[in-house]
Amino acid sequence: MQLGWLEDSLHGPDAPSEGPTLADLAAVGVLYERLPDDDYQGALDRLKAARGYVAQDMIELRPDTPNLDGLLAKFKDEHLHRDDEVRFVLEGEGIFDIRGQGERWIRVQVERGDLIVVPADLYHRFFLTERRQIRCVRLFKDAAGWVPEYRA
Repeated sequence: MQLGWLEDSLHGPDAPSEGPTLADLAAVGVLYERLPDDDYQGALDRLKAARGYVAQDMIELRPDTPNLDGLLAKFKDEHLHRDDEVRFVLEGEGIFDIRGQGERWIRVQVERGDLIVVPADLYHRFFLTERRQIRCVRLFKDAAGWVPEYRA
């Protein structure tokens, strides 16, 4: 995982230069863990039991995925979900921009072995890196709650 601040109109070039930390993510409810490649299912099962996730699936996006740009367009604008967004990265990489404290953006680049839980009702965005490839395990409390609600 790589963390960085995104400068915006609220926090210009005079903003503090030290990078964000796991504590900055935790302050807005984001959970991050590094899981072993060879035994991730046990850790996911414990997370499911602890947090009430009832469904698990896998998603893979690649440069040859039909309508990839259309799929990604749904998540490039700031939005939230009424369910947690849980991703464990098996291959590839992706970028979550997460609204931190004080409305400051935290950029989180996830890669193989990274587990991230973006809590329900937290504004964020999602992009692929230039590789345009990611394969993730997803966990859900309720699939119906995973509809993006865009910030006005």
